[in-house]
Order: sequence, then C-alpha cells, then structure tokens
Amino acid sequence: MSVNNQSRKRVIQFIIIAMMSLIVARLFYLQIIDKRYSKLADANAVLKKIVYPSRGLIFDRKGKSILRNDAMYDLMVTPSSVKGIDTSYLCEILEIDREEFRKRIVNAIVRNGRVRQSVFAPLLPPEMYGRLQESMYNFQPGFELVLRPVRSYPYGTAANILGYIGEISPSMLKDSAYSSYQSGDYIGLTGLEKTYEPILMGQRGIQYLVKDNMNRPQGPLEGGAFDTAAIAGKNLRLSLDIELQGFGEQLMKGKIGSIVAIDPTSGGVLAMVSGPSYDPNLMSGANKNRNFAKIVLDTTNPMYNRAIQGLYMPGSAMKPITAVIGLDEGVITPSFGYPCRGGYYACGRRIGCMHSEPGHAANLRLAMAHSCNSYFMHVYRLSVDAKKWGGVKMGQQKWAEYMHNMGFGRRVGVDIPHEKPGTVPDTTFMNKVYHGSWNSCSEVYVGMGQGAILFTPLQMANAMCIIANRGFYYTPHFVESIDGEKSSKMLDKFKEKHVVSHTSDSAFRAVVLGMQDVVDHGTGRIAQIENIIVCGKTGTAENSARINGKVVKLKDHSVFVAFAPRDNPKIAIAVIVENAGFGGTYAAPIASLMMEKYLNDTISTKRKPLMDRMLNTVTMSPEIVKKSKIDSLNTSIRQAQLTGTTRKF
Repeated sequence: MSVNNQSRKRVIQFIIIAMMSLIVARLFYLQIIDKRYSKLADANAVLKKIVYPSRGLIFDRKGKSILRNDAMYDLMVTPSSVKGIDTSYLCEILEIDREEFRKRIVNAIVRNGRVRQSVFAPLLPPEMYGRLQESMYNFQPGFELVLRPVRSYPYGTAANILGYIGEISPSMLKDSAYSSYQSGDYIGLTGLEKTYEPILMGQRGIQYLVKDNMNRPQGPLEGGAFDTAAIAGKNLRLSLDIELQGFGEQLMKGKIGSIVAIDPTSGGVLAMVSGPSYDPNLMSGANKNRNFAKIVLDTTNPMYNRAIQGLYMPGSAMKPITAVIGLDEGVITPSFGYPCRGGYYACGRRIGCMHSEPGHAANLRLAMAHSCNSYFMHVYRLSVDAKKWGGVKMGQQKWAEYMHNMGFGRRVGVDIPHEKPGTVPDTTFMNKVYHGSWNSCSEVYVGMGQGAILFTPLQMANAMCIIANRGFYYTPHFVESIDGEKSSKMLDKFKEKHVVSHTSDSAFRAVVLGMQDVVDHGTGRIAQIENIIVCGKTGTAENSARINGKVVKLKDHSVFVAFAPRDNPKIAIAVIVENAGFGGTYAAPIASLMMEKYLNDTISTKRKPLMDRMLNTVTMSPEIVKKSKIDSLNTSIRQAQLTGTTRKF
C-alpha cells in the first residue's frame, strides 16, 4: 500500500473515532449527568400545564382603558383519562344530563383526539367554578380547570371597532398561518382583536407539576426549574376618543346609519359608530354563544359595521369632490359660473335643480352654497370630456383615477377587517353597463352624487380630511402606538402623507368658503357651533330597493359631511341616517353635536334641547323596532354588570 493511501486511511479512522467519541460523551452527559430529560420523560409523574398569558390591553387617546381582562375558567377534558369518575356529580355541577356529557366527550375526541385536551365547558360562571374547584380532585386526571383571561368592557361601546375573541376553529388550525396555536386557544376573530392578534396575544408559558399516586398535582417539578413563563401581550394606544364614541352611539340609538369622525392632521379615527350597535360585553363570558345567536338574528343587523361596509350614494355631499377634481384638472376656476335656471338641459332632457333664480351658480362658491345640481353635473362633464384626454373613454378613466386616489372605489386601508371598496364608474364599468356605447351624459348624475357611485361613510369622512388639509390625507387608522415598540412596520403606513390634489390654496378656498356658506346661511344652518367656523355640506341620498322584482323608491337617506374649525381643522366627519330625509334634518345636527363635544368637551346649554331631541328621536320604522331585541340585550348586560362577580385579572 502506498504512503499516500496509508495517510488517507489514518485520517478517515481519526474522523470516525472522533465522531464516535463525541456521541458517547453526549449520551453519557444526557443519561448520567443531566437528569432533565429523564424527569420530563416520566409522564406518569409529571403534568404539563399550559399557562395562558394576559392579553394586551387597549387604551383610548386619553389613556383610558377601554377593555380589561377578567379571570374566568374553562373546564378542559382529556377523553382517554376519563375513567372511574363520578360523572353524575359532575353533570349536576355543570347542570347537564348524561346524554349531553357523552355528546361533549365525543365532540372532544372528534375535534382533538383522545389524548389531547379539549374544552369541555367554556367560561364557567363564578358560582359553577366555585363548586367545581372544591371537588376537582374527584374528577382528575381527566378534567382540569384552566384560567382564561376574558375581555370585559367598562364603557360598553365600540363593539364593531374592538371586535371579539373566541376559541380557534378546527378549520383555522389546518391553516399554516395558525401553526403556533392549538385546540382550545383563544384568538381575535373580528375588529382590532383580529388585526393586531400577533401583538395582543402574548406568548404561552409551560408549567410542569408533580403528581401523586392519585394523579393529583402536588407542586412544581424541581421547584419550577423547567417552567417557562408566559409573556403578556402588548398594549395598544388608539386615536379613538371613547367618550365621543359613546356619545355617538347614544345619538344613533333608534336610528340606522353611521358616524365617522377623523383627526385630519394624523388620520386617526376619533369615533366610528354603526347604528344600531351592541354592548361588546354580550360577546364575552359564559353567555357568549347564546348572545351571539340573538345578535346575529336581530332584524337591525348590529354586527354589520355600516361605517366600512354600508354603501350609499352620497347625494350633494359629493359636490365638493366634483369641484376639487374640476379645479385640479384645470377645467374650471373658482370664478367659473353656469347659467342654471332651474334645471340642466345639456343632455337632451331636463334634470331638475333646487334653485331657479339667476346668478345662484355664478361662481364656484355660490354654486356650492346653493348646492346647484346643474353646476356640478356640468363640471363632471367638463372633466371627462376635456380635450387633453383625447376622448370620453380616456377622460372617464382619468376621472375614476382621481376618485381612486381620494380613496373611493377601493379600500381606504383602515386597520379593522371587512372594509368594502364601494363603486366608482370607470371605463370598464361604463362599457359593461352601456355595452360600449356611452358618453358624458350617460352617468351625468354622478357629478351631483347620484347614479353609479356608492361610498362608505369612512370614505366620505376621509374626503373631508382631503378638503380640510387642502389636498392630502393620511390613511385612517385606530392604533397610534404599541407599548414597548418605538417603531412598528404595521403602523408605518399610517404616517405616509397621500397628496391627491395639486390645486392651489386660493382655489381650494372657494370650495371651503362655499361649504362655510352652507352652514352659515344655507341648508346646514343647524350645524352651527358658537365661536367655531364649521364647513359642511348636506346631502339627500336617493334610496331604493328591489321588492318582488320591482325597484321601489324608499325614503331618502340623510347625509352630512363637514370639518371644523375652518382654519387648522381638528375634526372631519361624515354622518348618514338611513330613511331620515333631508341632510339638515338629522345628519347635520348629529354631526354638529359630535364636533362640539370633541372640540369643546361639552354641549352648550342653548344646544341641550337639540341634543335631547336627537337622543330621543327614533327614525327606524315601528316594524323594525318591534322586532329588534338588541336594546333589551344591551340593557340586560348592563344590569348583569352591576351585580356581577367576575374578578379582575
């Protein structure tokens, strides 16, 4: 054998001997020196217990805790360990029969197998928990009480914003996105609870307990040396003003519609009301499932967040947007006028206007103040027919792009789920509806807020931010900061400034002053606030429904959009009250009271009668009111809170 081959052989032998030595040394350490794994492997003597962390809290803009964690308990079952237990006594405590007991055991096996824990009885009432705790040694090792931090809501408001948590479903567990969860875990299902689940959930801990010969836990293994601590979830700090939110929900009581108020300087949502609403405490605690069924079936659909899901024609509230697009495209100037004499005739048919006196649309400010239909329909046509676009089809597409940039016809991006995009007629839409044969007269109504446009109240409030800021906005959002994080990728997008119009401040001034005139001496006079200049626009949105195959005209929706003060605005708002008629009847006073409450922190004495009237007026039809049970549910949960015994956690 050559010298080279002998050297190679020795190297290989050395490597093999070294590897075997490392393996033997490691095995010796694990089996003789380190007792950790032998102890943990002793399954008959050690109980592995999951420790659930405290879920992160949520605070409003003033630092008020708008939800808290209360301590409740789930009764967990391991089906394979349910042997020799006095099931009759357990059924007596849980107030169920033997058939229900067997059904729950079968469900647990189907959901999670025989050897894994499953929820047998969730969120036990305090008195039931007390009886079980006294007798748990009779039901072990098959059953165990597990602490659950459960949400409670001291203000009883903002249900559609905060959302609710619930047990993760089997279908979710099959999704790789939820690989870190296990059966029985609670997860955010809607609202901020869902969007910020990774922030709020925290990190589970593990506790190892020594069991005696009766399988009863006796204490921590090795003094807790092998335990891992649960890490609490992080807290959220919101832009929401919880008192303003509660005031808005009271104003919308007995009404169907929405209020959205935004701080235009940051995009932070100050209030988002969807009426009717429900007390979020109904979706927490032992009666959650029962309450959920009642809420879902309620005729007023209180879980439907009309602020981001309700789609409405804006009516005359659209006219400031039409004006901004016309100014930005350069097809009009603030001095542009239109000779309206009671109607628009340029499309071969008369489309009525509320005013017929000469000169009421002599310039943009006057047309805005008088809400001239003819003026704004004509501005829309000038925008889509502009020669620089080379034809109406490209012009319509450019107009739709303006609308998209302002947040219409797409999701604005608010940080709660299920936002709807609304409808804006682009060229594709027009070709589909009119089979490729159309012009600027086909949807001329959109210039005055009717026809083929549908907006959410959030989009309307965001549009007021654009006008208040003279051409830009920040994406509307609730969460301003996360405790313990100086910066967050989740929140960075809300700090980005979106410039959507390059119109000069002097041109914008005509729109702003026209909106001021609406409130000072126009259809929005009821929205006036002492010592504060309010700029607003009333709207009366057409409303129809298909009944028995026929389109039936229903009572119009009341709409009002505004911002205040005129200079350095601090609040932008949109209000819609369904089936309530003119914008100045209900939407304008509600918006005005909300703005006054936010800006002055109170309602003036002289305006208290108006406030009382808005609080006590019911605009829902008597049939809907009679069938709805949400008010009685809300009342019952408030009474339960006064006598409740859940402990703070």
